Amino acid sequence: MSTPNSATAAWLTQEAFDRLKAELDHLSGPGRAEIVQKIEAARQEGDLKENGGYHAAKEEQGKIEARIRQLTALLRDAHVGESPADDGIVEAGMIVVAKIAGDEETFLLGSREIAGDSDLNVFSEKSPLGAAIVGHKEGDKLSYTAPNGKVIAVEIISAKPYVG
Repeated sequence: MSTPNSATAAWLTQEAFDRLKAELDHLSGPGRAEIVQKIEAARQEGDLKENGGYHAAKEEQGKIEARIRQLTALLRDAHVGESPADDGIVEAGMIVVAKIAGDEETFLLGSREIAGDSDLNVFSEKSPLGAAIVGHKEGDKLSYTAPNGKVIAVEIISAKPYVG
């Protein structure tokens, strides 16, 4: 069980934490070994300047290493725990229904990693919208300034804990 150690800590369900840990374990173990084999096999094909397989494998290696760094930081700083209280107060880990600029939207407030493969929209609690609504409750009306400078009206309709 991890606890937040900085303002950058993301809230994760235990299921999301376990899924991401398994992905990290695979990428940093068998995933790295597979890409090293691909690079070595491509290297055996000869001239590296014109070797598409080699360049593709090196690019894949870069993506894997970036994902390993991302997962390592996310899991290191994550706050893993139960869903937030079902008290209608907006916080990370909640499904929020809000009227935003007149349109009703449903989204998860938190990390994209919590939603996994679902098609649920996700807003970080650190985004302009997320930062504006955290701590507000059902029925609250507020506004926030979008990155383009436009002031956007928001009404919180409901906030319920996310159940993965």
